[in-house]
Amino acid sequence: MWRSWLLALGFVLFGCHQRGDPPLGRGFTDRFDRSALGPDWFNTGGPWRIVDGALEVDHAHNHALWLRRRLPRDVRVELDCTAHSADGDLKVELDGDGKSFESDEAVRRDLIYTATGYVFIFGGWHDQLSTLVKQNEHAWQLDRGVPARQSPRVTPGRSYHWVIERHAGRLDWWIDGQPFLAWDDPEPLEGPGHDHFGFDGWESDVSFDNLSITPL
Repeated sequence: MWRSWLLALGFVLFGCHQRGDPPLGRGFTDRFDRSALGPDWFNTGGPWRIVDGALEVDHAHNHALWLRRRLPRDVRVELDCTAHSADGDLKVELDGDGKSFESDEAVRRDLIYTATGYVFIFGGWHDQLSTLVKQNEHAWQLDRGVPARQSPRVTPGRSYHWVIERHAGRLDWWIDGQPFLAWDDPEPLEGPGHDHFGFDGWESDVSFDNLSITPL
């Protein structure tokens, strides 16, 4: 009984947290030049930490780290990211709900996780595929129209500079100044529940730095 009560309380608090997040305003930047995550971030239970001026995680298991800001529909996101193993799997989520994550039970059962926003994956599935999906990370297996590519592969230890822009239903993703993937979503995610940015990951050791989010 007490466990059910605690779970219910947790969902209420998560919902209140998301609705109470401040708007993005004129923009947000984070260089991670400190020792702790701080109040701008909501950790859903992953081993997120700051090491040597960068955000790091190993075995996140889809326990996202959400920015406590509500984003406008049209935004530009810039960041640097590095994979520290041959597994690659650099991943962020745009326009999620700011609170969701994969349960430990779902991780143990290796179930397919359905995100709440657009997921950008570079070198996923042990560096075999990169894709831009809407909520379902395995959508590329079901729909040939989902943006995906098999090259280039992720080079361990190399820092990549990402730029992601959203204009209405148009999503564009550049890596190191080169167009990488793009998509025109005829039914775009927007509004409450689809207005947060988050870092994510599965079992790879990765790091992120120099985040900048600007309204367009």
